[in-house]
Amino acid sequence: MTPVLRSGTPDDIGAVLDLWRRADAVVSRTDDTDGLRALVAHDPASLVVAEDDGAVVGSVICAWDGWRGSIYRLAVAPTPRRQGLGRRLLAEAETRLGARGARRLQAIVVDGDDRATGFWRTSTWEEQAGRIRFVR
Repeated sequence: MTPVLRSGTPDDIGAVLDLWRRADAVVSRTDDTDGLRALVAHDPASLVVAEDDGAVVGSVICAWDGWRGSIYRLAVAPTPRRQGLGRRLLAEAETRLGARGARRLQAIVVDGDDRATGFWRTSTWEEQAGRIRFVR
């Protein structure tokens, strides 16, 4: 069965956090129940989940701030990897952001996450050198 892509809901938050653990995604201190609940409440279209037989097997966050579209936390569970689900999630994020007016997109990838870096390097996206990001 092919996973179905849909907007995430508050009921999916626990499953998404579990997916990130299973996928060995590197998370930050704000990647928790409260943070995801606030995100979905603020922008319901920003969380996309891939569901297969009732289980969340993939997710991506696609945020639009009015200036630039950002893609975060693209994650696929270990079992369905290498079957195109990551690319489907990315295409859905691009479509959603484009429909909202985003003309420029960025993907945030954690340094040292070789699996994620490998995925992005085989995509049609270009790695941007010469940038350092500061957060708080």
